[in-house]
Amino acid sequence: MTEIYLEVGEKKVFACAVKWLGWCRAGKNEGEAQHALLEMAERYRVIAERAGQEFEVGDLLAVERVKGDTTTDWGAPSSIARFDREPSDAQAAALRVSLLRAAWEIMDEVVAVSPAELRKGPRGGGRERDEVFRHVVEAERAYGRKIGVKQKPFAARDRAAREAMREEIASVLSRPSDGRELVENGWPVAYAARRIAWHVIDHIWEIEDRRI
Repeated sequence: MTEIYLEVGEKKVFACAVKWLGWCRAGKNEGEAQHALLEMAERYRVIAERAGQEFEVGDLLAVERVKGDTTTDWGAPSSIARFDREPSDAQAAALRVSLLRAAWEIMDEVVAVSPAELRKGPRGGGRERDEVFRHVVEAERAYGRKIGVKQKPFAARDRAAREAMREEIASVLSRPSDGRELVENGWPVAYAARRIAWHVIDHIWEIEDRRI
């Protein structure tokens, strides 16, 4: 059994695995969202196995529904579920960081082997490879502030600066948590890990799908 939660907006619904950070897909309704999630199971397996985790997919069980917002309808999960505010121990922290590190590693590898020019959408839109990568890194810098990690702007291709930021984020997320936000108007660490992992993985799959 794979426990999921559903983030229900007015126009979109996200189905997200509770345990497997970043395995989260959207649809027009709950059924479509769950179908989309299952369709990506084998692609997510690559992330889980890189993290050294045994990945098994069973029937989906919705354990929580949370109200979505305009960000949900725009195309990103943004609501904090109940279990993301619960205390988490060192074992849970280690799992979430292992999955996030795996996503980071695979993102870097995918960028390295992908062409600079990506296939355009039906209307000719879409960022190129380096623009996608820059967007992911800048988003991580913004997300980091939600857990007290503050980094000055740097070039996405600056490996040393990028890894320093990621290590600081991973260090914060590695700690057991009482479920509360770490900074004012910030995020619980469990939610922060989930949101960052989803964003990285979503763009890994975008680049892979848009290779020419």
